[in-house]
Amino acid sequence: QVQLVESGGGLVQAGDSLRLSCAASGRTFSAYVMAWFRQAPGKEREFVARITSIGVITSYAESVKGRFIISRNNAKNTVYLQMNSLKPEDTAIYYCAAGQSGRIPTTYDYWGQGTQVTVSS
Repeated sequence: QVQLVESGGGLVQAGDSLRLSCAASGRTFSAYVMAWFRQAPGKEREFVARITSIGVITSYAESVKGRFIISRNNAKNTVYLQMNSLKPEDTAIYYCAAGQSGRIPTTYDYWGQGTQVTVSS
């Protein structure tokens, strides 16, 4: 069992940066692929980024590639999402997830409650 708690969201202006954190409970954190998804009002939940269990491999959605960076610290049971050059279209609730792999929400077993990111133009 893994419990996830996101933090770091907020209201920023276009071009600003934010860093989201996701703290995990449980001793098996390092065994999971960790990912960030987001969901804007009226839209489906979409993949943002993921990182393998020991942080060797990362992948990103095309819409955030070059602007966002996912990282993890297994000693702290925490995964991060550094978001740079934010755009109004990045506005969404951001969710942290733990699972086995992939870019589809159903491949992830555990989810946080989400943190709101709002980017004003």
